Amino acid sequence: MKITWFGHSAFRLDFAGTAVLIDPFFTGNPGFEGNREKIVEGISHILLTHGHGDHVGDTVEIATATGAKVVANFELCMYLGKQGLENIDSMNTGGTTDQGGFTVTLVRADHSSGLVETDVNCPLGSANGVIVKAPGEPTVYHMGDTDIFGDMALIAEIHKPDVVIVPIGDRFTMGPEVAALAVQRYFSGAKAAIPCHYGSFPMILPDADRFVAAMDGKGIQVVVPHKTVGVTV
Repeated sequence: MKITWFGHSAFRLDFAGTAVLIDPFFTGNPGFEGNREKIVEGISHILLTHGHGDHVGDTVEIATATGAKVVANFELCMYLGKQGLENIDSMNTGGTTDQGGFTVTLVRADHSSGLVETDVNCPLGSANGVIVKAPGEPTVYHMGDTDIFGDMALIAEIHKPDVVIVPIGDRFTMGPEVAALAVQRYFSGAKAAIPCHYGSFPMILPDADRFVAAMDGKGIQVVVPHKTVGVTV
């Protein structure tokens, strides 16, 4: 599997002839480098962790142009349907859907989910983490935006992720030391931890240095990918 980071929480997973985007926030993302049209070539699915604009991002435009199926919580899918998208697959926390060659499971995240349009707050269901499983491929857990919580132990027990994508930027998610504690305490069986949700907006951390330091000597590989350059796991 090749995992490519595009800044903030936006990733592309390439595996077994399948290409999937997670939280494709490109337009307006100060951390984004690259050409969107090239990045979305060949994608079949877009997975969304929650309804904030820095995660929904360019979903409507990309899905309209490519026909990619959007998988997200029920309320967020209904909202996107009202934006004109037809190829949507709604689900909710704890559910698993078969996407043809891989499955998607939504798990708990401690965060909010919604958009602010003009002066109206539009709640869009619960925030989630996303588990991606495919035969013969590493299981990937994108935590979305979250704090640490004790039931991460159950997520680890049930899903046994090989790769954890973990937010570290603080203020809107857990900070780097708490993120490192989450990985060490609950996901010690993972092969790799990939930090995200940093280095984009001034209000969050500019780099992953403190997370790397907190993970030093803990026996879990930390992969800090260069933007638009994928890592193979």
